[in-house]
Amino acid sequence: MSGAPQEEGIRLAKRVAAIAGCSRREAELLIENGAVRVDGVPALLPQSRVLGHQKVEIEAGAKPEPVVPVTLLLHKPVGMATDTAHRLLVAANHHEPERAGMRFLPAHAKAQRCMTPLETGASGLVVYTQEWRIERKLQEDAGVLEHEVMVDVAGKVSPEQLVRFERSPARVSIGRQADEQTGLRFALKGARPGQIAHLCDEAGLRILAMRRIRIGRVPLAGLEPGQWRYLSPHERF
Repeated sequence: MSGAPQEEGIRLAKRVAAIAGCSRREAELLIENGAVRVDGVPALLPQSRVLGHQKVEIEAGAKPEPVVPVTLLLHKPVGMATDTAHRLLVAANHHEPERAGMRFLPAHAKAQRCMTPLETGASGLVVYTQEWRIERKLQEDAGVLEHEVMVDVAGKVSPEQLVRFERSPARVSIGRQADEQTGLRFALKGARPGQIAHLCDEAGLRILAMRRIRIGRVPLAGLEPGQWRYLSPHERF
């Protein structure tokens, strides 16, 4: 005869519901909010399974409430399309989580909407949100919200080329200049993917790199490529 089958355990949500005397959905909310530990380790997935000998604890005073929606700011790397960059919104890429004072929950990365797409060849600040007020703000103010973008172009930029930008919707200044390349700063309201590239092409400039460092009043704030952070409660676009 074969040995006894290994214990498969039960769903964590079922175990929590039994301990707390609540519904399965309320148990799922407690888990999703990070209020449950299994053998002292935070357990965030209601569908995970626990064995009978494992210790399941519920944080004192925790309430079965929906996870509060959040807005995430990502430094999109060069070469990654915006519609796939959401894959970077994981705990391992959270920039200095202890400073933000927020605990990452898997629900924070679900149903995130990208409000500020970037070209695949550009890097920099991209905004993802679950918050309706932020989504509405970025949609309604899309035409007046200023984007600050640092652009490196090949060679020197002549005064004549710089004058060309005076007739464009962008405010352009030289940050640094050498024989090999020039660093330009673009401040442009209602920036759209491809717009800066078009302006540079019209001025006869070849782009080497492009990085968005600010949207409205919200800066990239030291994020390395691939890292993300939470939009702080005091920050406003």
